[in-house]
Amino acid sequence: MDILGKIQLHREEERRLAWEGTFGEYLEILKERPYVAQSAHSRVYNMIKDAGIEEVNGTKKYNFFNNQIFGLEDSIERLVEEYFHPAAKRLDVRKRILLLMGPVSGGKSTIVTMLKRGLEDYSKTESGAVYAIKGCPMHEDPLHLIPHHLRDDFYREFGIRIEGSLSPLNTMRLEKEYGNCIEDVMVERIFFSEDKRTGIGTFSPSDPKSQDIADLTGSIDFSTIAEFGSESDPRAYRFDGELNKANRGMMEFQEMLKCDEKFLWHLLSLTQEGNFKAGRFALISADELIVAHTNESEYRSFIANKKNEALHSRIIVMGVPYNLRVSEEERIYEKMIKESDMSHVHIAPHALRVAAIFSVLTRLMDSKKQGMDLIKKMRLYDGEIVEGYNHIDLEELQKEFADEGMSGIDPRYVINRISSAIIRKEVPSINALDVLRSMKDGLDHHASITKEDKERFMNFISLARKEYDEIAKKEVQKAFVYSYEESAKTLMDNYLDNVEAYCNKNKLRDPLTGEEMSPDEKLMRSIEEQIGISENAKKAFREEILIRISAYARKGKKFDYNSHERLREAIQKKLFADLKDVVKITTSSKTPDEAQLKKVNEVIARLVDEHGYNTTSANELLRYVGSLLNR
Repeated sequence: MDILGKIQLHREEERRLAWEGTFGEYLEILKERPYVAQSAHSRVYNMIKDAGIEEVNGTKKYNFFNNQIFGLEDSIERLVEEYFHPAAKRLDVRKRILLLMGPVSGGKSTIVTMLKRGLEDYSKTESGAVYAIKGCPMHEDPLHLIPHHLRDDFYREFGIRIEGSLSPLNTMRLEKEYGNCIEDVMVERIFFSEDKRTGIGTFSPSDPKSQDIADLTGSIDFSTIAEFGSESDPRAYRFDGELNKANRGMMEFQEMLKCDEKFLWHLLSLTQEGNFKAGRFALISADELIVAHTNESEYRSFIANKKNEALHSRIIVMGVPYNLRVSEEERIYEKMIKESDMSHVHIAPHALRVAAIFSVLTRLMDSKKQGMDLIKKMRLYDGEIVEGYNHIDLEELQKEFADEGMSGIDPRYVINRISSAIIRKEVPSINALDVLRSMKDGLDHHASITKEDKERFMNFISLARKEYDEIAKKEVQKAFVYSYEESAKTLMDNYLDNVEAYCNKNKLRDPLTGEEMSPDEKLMRSIEEQIGISENAKKAFREEILIRISAYARKGKKFDYNSHERLREAIQKKLFADLKDVVKITTSSKTPDEAQLKKVNEVIARLVDEHGYNTTSANELLRYVGSLLNR
């Protein structure tokens, strides 16, 4: 379908969802669907819950944040379960401002934007439907029409609690337009929209000398005073401040802690009592989620000021640190690149991983745990198995520093340096070394990096380079070994014959001479040592292999080269060790002979077809690994 057809469908859908009726008819909707009368906090929680919740390794994963927020599962779970969930149940938490605190480019703004966009979509669903008094600039809850003395009776009949009072404007409209007949007041379905300022507001502080409190609470319309006779007539007032327009939904308070005090006073009453003062009117009720975000240094300055104690007690702070998992950091870069104009550039495999390793290392704190270095810690955090450590060690590490992840290199810096690498190289392909080189060069121009930090970061670049060296060698190793696939199978069959004889205490028969001989201990150890199997552990490893072969045989399956991951790795490493000289010659020879050229082309073809390289990055990888092996 073309774009105009989709626009027409969207218009038809909006017409289908629209509803308008009297307050009496709205009460019939409430009888069938009482959840329509939910609070702003409840609506946000249900929006997140309705998108689906999964539990992975004891941590809740909320599908609402999928594909946008990476590596912050613990922070998101805390946000939902310690703020939104109790607030939805009308507990005292809902009377607090939600303050997201964390380093730059850590995901705070993304979380807020997702909540705003999510509410826009959710208000178009049956579960998230929102109804308001028609013609009200604040999209007021129709249930405010129920007089206070009848609200207990209403709760007994409908099971719905009503909070808040009818606004001055609608009190006057009820009297003058509807003759106090509540049941005749017109109600309409509304749809949240930040662009149309319906249920979603955004306040950003500017120069305190020029910014007016009217930006928050609305202002007098002086052109109508002559018509209505008084500034205290609600018809002479514009209810168009951000607090007015965000009613029923949420308001983002950008850089809240930089605001002039007079702007924050209104939040004291709004959060605790659910109302705020505007013009010469009684308190105006508002039901909205207020979300602010800031960095750690600003927050520390804020709480150090005794004048802010009243507001501080009405804030719930949720930490949003940097992601500390390499695999998730890669996904952040992939997302940012996909959203940019760089998506056409070929980024060689592992280039983003190496950048992620560097970034995560800058965010980690040195553990006091014996034998634990940053590389091991990084791997444990990323879910890798590290010999000598288990999940209990991981939990201890995660609890060791409360503020881990609150500092370090941010994702925007990495993407900026990748952009710089692309522009500098002027080719449609970059590799891991290009990225690391660009990261290193950028440290000189990073304004907030101290001399001590720079020295640490240079060390992390070296560590990331070492990690890449191992990755690169393994990549070429796999490609070469596959080119010698028959050799790998033969080596494995030979190893298995010897393991079977060793475990069953049998002899082997020489296929040429026919004489009996003992299992070849030297061959078995030369393979096992490739993956760090010690002399003491060799018997258990060999028995494990034999058990796996028996299990396959019982199921009628053939045990082959791919049936045991660690054995496959050991065979590959052993074969690669034996082939090192061949690799050196074929990768470093300026004028390879025909056989060498054929082998190199086979390896490049495999790197391109099965490992995600293009011919340029595959050739660069081979040359680099050749230089590593020749050192």
